[in-house]
Amino acid sequence: MRTLLLVAAMFISFASIAQKVEPAKPAAQKAEPSKEDLAKMKPEMTEFWDPEITVVTPGQLPSDAPSDAIVLFDGTPESFNANWTNAKGEPSGWTVADNCVTVAKGAGGIKSKMEMMDFQLHIEWRTPAEVKGESQGRGNSGIFLQGRYELQVLDNYQNRTYRNGQAGSIYKQYAPLVNVCKKPGEWQVYDVIYTAPRFKEDGTVFSPARVTVLQNGVLVQNNISLFGHTEYIGIPKYVAHGAGALELQDHGNPVSYRNIWVRKL
Repeated sequence: MRTLLLVAAMFISFASIAQKVEPAKPAAQKAEPSKEDLAKMKPEMTEFWDPEITVVTPGQLPSDAPSDAIVLFDGTPESFNANWTNAKGEPSGWTVADNCVTVAKGAGGIKSKMEMMDFQLHIEWRTPAEVKGESQGRGNSGIFLQGRYELQVLDNYQNRTYRNGQAGSIYKQYAPLVNVCKKPGEWQVYDVIYTAPRFKEDGTVFSPARVTVLQNGVLVQNNISLFGHTEYIGIPKYVAHGAGALELQDHGNPVSYRNIWVRKL
């Protein structure tokens, strides 16, 4: 009997507390304007003039850097030396000639001196005209966004490899939508829109990195959310970070790059 009375008392107590807690009220919905209100409106009531849109002068060609771009390599040794180093912050050893820079085997990767968060990137690349190797051994390099997330560079003209490792892929995360590789020795283009990840104070992800990529003018990655840092073995994962450099990979093949510019977003 005492047990039943105790349970009943607890139930009444919880019920009284619940009655005091008001349920959350739904957000007020905006009433649609009436026909009378719409009749009174004028076009200028929905026109916004200020602040005025910033003027950016585009290049003569889509590949030319616009007026607000930061040119990281214009084909000259001076431009390359001013903007790029090896992993230790020293001169890279890559070869600059004929308005492009080429991987020097064994020299290691290079990175931009400038670090970035969100950006638009234009970069042109070329795999060797003389075909050597197959699959991942043919014209292999990579573009690491913020030094962590690899956009694959590879000769995939009539050269099959695993889907999420071919040119246009975010390496081992997303295969490209299509294969638009040109023949070996021909210049190709990546245009990239990149949004850096944001992290909470405890280091967990607040919003993941997002990437859109056009290869040779064709969409190959459509606003995808990355799963974490590029991993050759294992599952990608995030480690909290801030701004990062652009890095170009030495994978043992003499891949060339030219006309590299970015716009901070």
